[in-house]
Amino acid sequence: MKHLIFAAGIFGATTAIADVPELTVYTYDSFVSDWGPGPQVKEAFEATCGCTLKLVGIEDGAALLARVRLEGTNTDADVVLGLDTNLITVAKGTGLFAPHAIVADYTLPIDWADDTFVPYDWGYFAFVHNADTPAPTNFKALADSDTKIVIQDPRSSTPGLGLLMWVKAAYGDEAPMIWEGLSDNIITVTKGWSEAYGLFLEGEADMVLSYTTSPAYHLIAEEDASKAAAAFDEGHYMQVEVAAKLASTDQPDLADQFLAFMVSDAFQTIIPTTNWMYPAVTPASGLPDGFDTLITPEKSLLLSADEASALRDKALDEWLNALSR
Repeated sequence: MKHLIFAAGIFGATTAIADVPELTVYTYDSFVSDWGPGPQVKEAFEATCGCTLKLVGIEDGAALLARVRLEGTNTDADVVLGLDTNLITVAKGTGLFAPHAIVADYTLPIDWADDTFVPYDWGYFAFVHNADTPAPTNFKALADSDTKIVIQDPRSSTPGLGLLMWVKAAYGDEAPMIWEGLSDNIITVTKGWSEAYGLFLEGEADMVLSYTTSPAYHLIAEEDASKAAAAFDEGHYMQVEVAAKLASTDQPDLADQFLAFMVSDAFQTIIPTTNWMYPAVTPASGLPDGFDTLITPEKSLLLSADEASALRDKALDEWLNALSR
């Protein structure tokens, strides 16, 4: 009898575990890192969803789309978090993503009305440098200087792609000339943001492609005011990061619940001091102290999703041609 009771207990526990639904979210490596938003997001969402949140880190943002396109309808992902406006048109063209019904009081600098992708944070690209070192004030001055920079590959990284769009939006047909000038400033091109920023912190480069918000990390988390973002007079290109559910998900309701959670205070309060970006919906508590010290671009640059998609291949060819010389 004891054995039967024990076996019944084991069966009941196994069944209970099996009944807990799992939501798989593909995102980028820095999101799931110990210092990124992932651990706090997982804890907060699991406290409300009665589920297990599985966060899968896949290099950088642009690599996410490549992975999902490769896996197609057989992907394990229920949600992809980490694409941006430069990739939306291409992502929609795959037919892999499903519409949402999320309504939020966004505090983005632009109007948002996309029916598939939900924004969760935003920021401006910038080159970060040591604050005690003078920095160029535009791309032409950077190209004319001996400043050594590290950037990310636009084929795998959303910041890398953002840099292509930044140069294209600022210079148009003159972009190839800018890249030719910058080619000898670039000491290396990394797959993703984490590797590039690490090289900068190790002293391997004078500047790194990152965000205007990056110095807030050093100021708030490390009480270190030694890093700054260079203000460029051409303006700074904006990034809006987004998430969407997969049409093939077997957890559509849970995916919708996660997207709704993503624009709630519980998620948005985590973003500023873990992902070091501006939240898509400003929390009731406002932004953390230290964000008021960041530079504010005098000019914002942003190509529409369709414009970015149409220009992507040409901009990539210009970049590759310049770096191959």
